[in-house]
Amino acid sequence: MLRVLAVDDEKPLLEELLYLLRSDPRVLSAEGASDATEALRRITRALESGPDGADVIDVVFLDIHMAGLTGLDIARLLAGFARPPLIVFVTAHEGFAVQAFDLKAVDYVLKPVRPERLAEAVRRACAQSGRSGEQPPAAGPGTVPAVPAARAPRAAAPEIPGSPVAAAAAGAASAGSAAARGADRAPEQIAVELGGVTRFVAIADIAYVEAQGDYARLHTDEGSHLVRIPLSTLEERWAARGFVRIHRRHLVALARIDELRLDAGTTTVRVGAAELQVSRRHTRELRDLLMRQAMG
Repeated sequence: MLRVLAVDDEKPLLEELLYLLRSDPRVLSAEGASDATEALRRITRALESGPDGADVIDVVFLDIHMAGLTGLDIARLLAGFARPPLIVFVTAHEGFAVQAFDLKAVDYVLKPVRPERLAEAVRRACAQSGRSGEQPPAAGPGTVPAVPAARAPRAAAPEIPGSPVAAAAAGAASAGSAAARGADRAPEQIAVELGGVTRFVAIADIAYVEAQGDYARLHTDEGSHLVRIPLSTLEERWAARGFVRIHRRHLVALARIDELRLDAGTTTVRVGAAELQVSRRHTRELRDLLMRQAMG
């Protein structure tokens, strides 16, 4: 079972987060810190006490925007320790997901926090820490069963972002079940997640894709969605759907290109309101494809 520290400089949000964490049978204890200084003091004390010490912390649920040091700053400091606690970011800001996972975050939970989404983050922390949380506290009227062992393989969830990146219908599915459904619908749709809410975006609605490390940002007319899939993988999967690589950072739906521009040796394409650079190695191929498309 997990020993948890929650860090947030907004007291009502911290209290709500602690309430939810303490309601989870896989959490042995949950304490709060209202700023980075207090958080670092508690974490340092826990590390000094050793893995079997009374002050040990298994996982830190960490806000990003705080006065003084940010949550990302704290995570970078902890990365220097030999055995740092696991990190789960809990934030209202989608834009830091790539940095968060670069810092080896276990999960990236968006506010407002949904209980089922937080439960998924706890499950991932249990799986990674080796503290399965599968043995619940002594049975009682209010005891909630622990996550069944049969669900353990869902931890991989390779095609659902932590983070992920648009809110819509489809209910509060877990990242693992979303990946399974996403595989079933792969020919037509791709699953994206925002704060535990999963929706399926039609591939036909995607205008272009932008590489962001090991992630990819899908751009549609309505917004963008971050998925935990490399651009090279999407390039291979979607080639038959008319997506072409124009740059090491961009994959574009050929049919969504509105304009091709050549200016002083630089080639760009306009896709809706976006203007994207075309690398030299892809310029000739792209021109040929557009010409063939125009001719019929």
